[in-house]
Amino acid sequence: GKNVTAEEKLKDLDITLPPAPSAVAAYLPWIRTGSLIMTSGQLPWENGNIKYAGKLGEEVSDRQGYEAARLCAINAISQLNQAAGGLEKICQIVRIEGHIHAAPGFRGHPQVLNGASDLFNAVFGERGRHTRTALGTNEMPLDAAVQISVFAEVAD
Repeated sequence: GKNVTAEEKLKDLDITLPPAPSAVAAYLPWIRTGSLIMTSGQLPWENGNIKYAGKLGEEVSDRQGYEAARLCAINAISQLNQAAGGLEKICQIVRIEGHIHAAPGFRGHPQVLNGASDLFNAVFGERGRHTRTALGTNEMPLDAAVQISVFAEVAD
């Protein structure tokens, strides 16, 4: 069968990439060094609002956390699209660094971050397979439930 592009896969998943979110402080949304693109932390923005706010294990359910991570990934894909000049130039999603806004005692970080990992795997196929780290934090900017940073290898 023919290779399905990342753009076609997004369409199949009924995902329209939003404009790449702007930085909210004194930093760049992404930077390229050599063949590597690194994004800044991506939050669960939807139409200019944080869609999932609060802590996992308190106000935010595991399912909502998964959706928050997925939404972070959609925003990250938008950044990568802008940074690489097209998603077909992405050779490999190298790493996802995930931060989960967690209440004391919450341990479901991996399942929450799967919301991002599953989307990268679905959109990019083999190119989406990545390393990752999933960490909990007791406070988060804008009360966001999840934040992810992505490292991707890009072709010229």
